[in-house]
Amino acid sequence: MSSFLEKEDYTEPRCLICDIDPSSEQAHVQAVPVGRILEKLDAFLDRNDTENAKRHLLYWIEEAKAGHDARGQFTLTNEWMGLARKLALRDEAIKAAEDTLALAKQLGLTENVTGATALLNAGTVYKAFGDAAKGLPLFEKAKAIYEAGLAPNDERLPGLYNNMGLLLTDLGRYDEAKAMYDKALTLTKNDPRRAGDAAITLLNEANRIEAQKGLVDGNDAILDCLDQAQALLDSDTLPHDSYYAFVCEKCAPTFGYYGYFAVHDALLSRARSIYEGA
Repeated sequence: MSSFLEKEDYTEPRCLICDIDPSSEQAHVQAVPVGRILEKLDAFLDRNDTENAKRHLLYWIEEAKAGHDARGQFTLTNEWMGLARKLALRDEAIKAAEDTLALAKQLGLTENVTGATALLNAGTVYKAFGDAAKGLPLFEKAKAIYEAGLAPNDERLPGLYNNMGLLLTDLGRYDEAKAMYDKALTLTKNDPRRAGDAAITLLNEANRIEAQKGLVDGNDAILDCLDQAQALLDSDTLPHDSYYAFVCEKCAPTFGYYGYFAVHDALLSRARSIYEGA
């Protein structure tokens, strides 16, 4: 496993003769190399090396702060928010959410798609740590911006609908949650490239049915969702890449919960093989 920083990761060519007014705000900003930072982050995550991914992000967030690079900090805290949530680091994730939203406001991004993604990510953090009510207005604002600013088939929309469905289920607003999952499936279920996303939605729907109807009354509908999701995950159209590994890890616990133990084990085995080969 490689060290988390190498020379080329932190050195960046600088222009010493650029025509910048030394009294301007721009003259005091030392931008971090966001593109290369995210490439390195992806390399860590592709092999599920979350420890070095965390260190890498936190290092560069501090560099962005020191260089007064608000845009770089915004991008990196947005990434850190999601990783901290994945690692179940409650306080760190909530702090990153607050910092990201403050930076979005500072940079004037709160009304565009970039800011909406930050709203969605922050809402997901609050939902994940038990405060769905605080996350709901963030989701509602993100939804309005996404639907106005994105193409109808944009891949970001199903993610919004899925996460909003989860939050609405937590709030007991089951019919609204189902409407969100139906929107997500409309965009993914018949697209072979998005079979993994459709599987996630179907498993979320299984959980929603149980929450609303219980295991007994909802049994048939739950099993139908599970069978459809399994078929999608076994599809030959899905590339077995790092995203597929993520999908397998995300789906496996739900299959295990409902007694599909062989599917649970197979999905985790697939994910492990992909990460080990990265």
